[in-house]
Amino acid sequence: MKKRIDSKEFFKAVITLKTEEECAKFFDDICTIQELEALSQRFQVACLLTEGKSYVDVNKLTGASTATICRVSKCLNYGDGGYKTAIDRVKENSK
Repeated sequence: MKKRIDSKEFFKAVITLKTEEECAKFFDDICTIQELEALSQRFQVACLLTEGKSYVDVNKLTGASTATICRVSKCLNYGDGGYKTAIDRVKENSK
C-alpha cells in the first residue's frame, strides 16, 4: 500500500512566498516543465469556464483535453471553492 504524503508543509511553504518571482522560482524547482504547464493550463481552463466560455472554446484556447475541462468544471461546480478563491484574488489584485 502506498503511503499518503502529508501536504501541510508544502502548503505552508507556498503561502510564505511573497512575489510572483519567488513563486516562479519555487515552482520551477519543484515541478517538471510538464507539471507546471498542466497546473497552469488547469487554472487557465478554470478562468475561462468562470467567464462562461464553452468547452469547445476552452479547448480551442488552451488545448486542454475534454477530460481536463470536465474535471475542472466539476471542481468549479462541486469542489471546495479553491479555484474560485484564487480567481477572485487574482482579479482583486489586478485592479
